[in-house]
Amino acid sequence: MLTLAVLLLTMASSAGCAHYQLGNRSLYQPDIHTVHVPIFKSNSFRRELGERLTEAVIKEIEAETPYKIADAATADSVLRGTILVDNKVVQGNNTLDEPRIIQESLQIQYQWLDQRGQLIRQPATLDLAPVLRSSTMTTTGLLYPEPGQSMVTAQQSAIDEFAREVVRAMQAPW
Repeated sequence: MLTLAVLLLTMASSAGCAHYQLGNRSLYQPDIHTVHVPIFKSNSFRRELGERLTEAVIKEIEAETPYKIADAATADSVLRGTILVDNKVVQGNNTLDEPRIIQESLQIQYQWLDQRGQLIRQPATLDLAPVLRSSTMTTTGLLYPEPGQSMVTAQQSAIDEFAREVVRAMQAPW
């Protein structure tokens, strides 16, 4: 009799009303397991900027989410985007009017779509996290030429910031 009661209690506790997830999987869409990230298009004249952005986004997705990167035919969703603007702005000059602080900014438009081509939206019940939709984001990186930094360093800083923000936006609201 005691074993029957323990068995019934175990079955009742395992069959709850809600589906709970543990770990970082609970932060992300439960129905999505794979993401395809095609190479970001680029309206910039700088070489390989789209490829570098794509690589950073893929690395961030693999490192911070439970999603796996897959090819277009087998992925549950697609994250695609375009670099719209690539600007350099002088932030500070020395006494000889030479640029000493330069800001590199990238304006990137992106979308996260399911395989049916529908935008992936988070449930609207709680609006605590930003909704990932077709969005434009501007990220920046600073360049200090005197200590030996290059434009590539400033671009990579902006690219890494974009990758982190996109992955944060992929999280579901609690």
